[in-house]
Amino acid sequence: MSLVNIMYQTSLRQFLGIFDSSMEKSTKSQITSKRILNIIEFLTYQAFRYTARGLYENDKFLFTLLLALKIDLQAKNISHSDFQTFIKGGAALDLNSVEPKPQNWILDMTWLNLVQLSRVQPFTQLLTQVTLNYRTWKAWFDQPAPEEAPVPDGYDSMLDTFRKLLLIRCWCPDRTIAQARHYIAESLGPQYAEGVILDMEAMCAESDKRTPMVCFLSMGSDPTENIERLAKAKGAPCRPISMGQGQEVHARKLLANSMDDGGWLLLQNCHLGLDFLDELLESVTNTENIHERFRVWLTTEMHPKFPINFLQSSIKFTNEPPQGMKAGLKRTYSSVTQEMLEVTDLPQWKPLLYAVAFLHTTVQERRKFGPLGWNIPYEFNQADFTSSMQFVQNHLDDLDVKRGVNWSCLRYMLGEVQYGGRVTDDLDKHLLNTFTRVWFSENMFTDVFCFYKGYTIPKAKNVPDFLRHIEALPLVDSPEVFGLHPNADITYQTNMANETLSTILNIQPKDSGGGGGETREATVLKLANEMLDKLPLDYVPHEVKAHLQKMGLFQPMNIFLRQELDRMQRVIGCVRSALVDLKLAIDGTIIMSEDLRDALDSMYDARIPKLWQKISWDSATLGFWFTELLERNQQFHSWISTGRPHQFWLTGFFNPQGFLTAMRQETTRRNLAKGWALDTVVLHNDVTRMLREDVTSSPPEDMGGVYIYGLFLDGAGWDRKNVKLTESSPKVLFTSLPVVHVYAISSLAADAKHQQGVSLYSCPVYKKPRRTDLTFIFSLLLHSNESPDKWTRRGVALLCDCK
Repeated sequence: MSLVNIMYQTSLRQFLGIFDSSMEKSTKSQITSKRILNIIEFLTYQAFRYTARGLYENDKFLFTLLLALKIDLQAKNISHSDFQTFIKGGAALDLNSVEPKPQNWILDMTWLNLVQLSRVQPFTQLLTQVTLNYRTWKAWFDQPAPEEAPVPDGYDSMLDTFRKLLLIRCWCPDRTIAQARHYIAESLGPQYAEGVILDMEAMCAESDKRTPMVCFLSMGSDPTENIERLAKAKGAPCRPISMGQGQEVHARKLLANSMDDGGWLLLQNCHLGLDFLDELLESVTNTENIHERFRVWLTTEMHPKFPINFLQSSIKFTNEPPQGMKAGLKRTYSSVTQEMLEVTDLPQWKPLLYAVAFLHTTVQERRKFGPLGWNIPYEFNQADFTSSMQFVQNHLDDLDVKRGVNWSCLRYMLGEVQYGGRVTDDLDKHLLNTFTRVWFSENMFTDVFCFYKGYTIPKAKNVPDFLRHIEALPLVDSPEVFGLHPNADITYQTNMANETLSTILNIQPKDSGGGGGETREATVLKLANEMLDKLPLDYVPHEVKAHLQKMGLFQPMNIFLRQELDRMQRVIGCVRSALVDLKLAIDGTIIMSEDLRDALDSMYDARIPKLWQKISWDSATLGFWFTELLERNQQFHSWISTGRPHQFWLTGFFNPQGFLTAMRQETTRRNLAKGWALDTVVLHNDVTRMLREDVTSSPPEDMGGVYIYGLFLDGAGWDRKNVKLTESSPKVLFTSLPVVHVYAISSLAADAKHQQGVSLYSCPVYKKPRRTDLTFIFSLLLHSNESPDKWTRRGVALLCDCK
């Protein structure tokens, strides 16, 4: 686990302590085999509890799943190929080299996973069964919890929980975690699936005067109050001190006092005072006369230079706060006093305070939904709430009662300064300002106002009333509370499953043996040969030049094409030389360099080698990356050899912004007589009703521009008949947009179009699912019957690639 997080350190001494305790406390038996079994069961659970207590919440599940998998692998209940299929799926497969998927509703990644799954028992007939019986499989897939429903084609009776986990992982990634919990419960026992609840009193009893207790901090967690309460119950003086520059002198005095009188020393934020920790460990370990009731507690954030020997000598624990709107509001209102509520008599104060608390929890909770929530996951914290609360209080103190609250000032301060001060992405700033504009107005003081159905502002006068209202909120929130579509929960669950599997893959040993079956080298050699067979031929410079001269060497679009071809040739050349060298290195003809070792490890793990990724593009798996290479090359080859295409696959360009600029230049040159200049020409668009196969000609001459395809809506659906945004269908995360006509018009004409009063959502277009300034291309205007604010809060964007 230390490969997952450097702070997760354990030692042989700690294990031997648990082992001795298991020998002593496990159920005795006269039968040797039963006695050994009792010890193993007791020891496994004790080691699990001891380790899981010191892991962050996300990693507790990862550790439990790894434990179950390793025990089953050792017992030969699952094979190495089963394990590899589980963690990798069909990531290494090329979509063009497997049999085509029978139905469009099956995602590309899902189909590749199923192809890989069909190579292990008992799924060898799965592809045929899905093709012949697709309606039954679709009905099963559409279930809210497919892992609880009977599996079609008789699989229900022949699958154990792990094989069912394999099937769920391949078909429904968002249900992987739920089925994995069933697998853990059956493989290890239900007590492992329930998780570990921190019992500080039991942990304190387990410790001694020479064993420090270290709490790993996370946002919103602070064990100080719990430690002080426990110290009071035990009758021990608790001496807290926050570490930092120059605090070592005070810490030494407190340490000496606590050792003498049996007090508890609490060193907070030890990541700011790492130099003192070696001295502290030596004092605790070697000082002869220490009071029996002395204990030392530490709190720290993760730090790569935290002393490993300290971690291996201490008891570690985490104390993460629960998630959700209810937990967030409770946490916020636990720090609000009655005095704060009565700081002003104005009726606006209490509703505004509650609304800021609601906003505070919303901005934090949206982080878990990935790019749908925020493009960049910001570290909003309690200080943001405190400063916002202080600003609202000051604003109300200076309030002119006749004029009321200055809403534009309040929204600006919350959206641009207090919370917005942390926000660096323009579209995230726009989202934050949308929340403040929608929620903060005179409407919030009316009886009909609600943040979302069932989430209202209470008419409370004291803190207990507010807490009672908060206690009545649902334990689990729909993503709609935070402005998102219910499908966002599928995205969250899928991301969590992918992250878990990716971490398991990352920490696998990189030895040459595969643990059964062929070696890593043999697997990669086979893959390298397949890729070399499919790799396109190199572009010959003089042939490319001849083709471009025929088409017009200095036309803007042809200049763009030449630049793209140069980059494409660089990728093809790099991949070819790497694969050829890798084959020679595996054979032992040349030395295995660092780059070749990375290529070997990455290809075995179905990831993109670093050298290739550096000069190309991001992709979810090596298989998808290689398929994209072939498809990109196909577009360029067709363009250079048969002339300009009628429509363009925007995803296939290295520099799509350059492509759109070239189109603007073309249009500007055509309209020079009208006095057009490049800096006064802007992009405009119309979403057509045409699909890719319906396009038979280029856009009309009088309008110019280009047809583009291959865009996917994330966070919303598309009504093709009425050409407008609509809600996503359940379980459909991405919706393909029809062909879009993008063209250039003068900025004056653009202003006139915008003033027609049609509801338009300015939808950002990104190259990849990871939304940053680096992957942003441009914005498309999409028609909608609803307010653009709704789609902003939904996190709606267009992606060139949804894998």
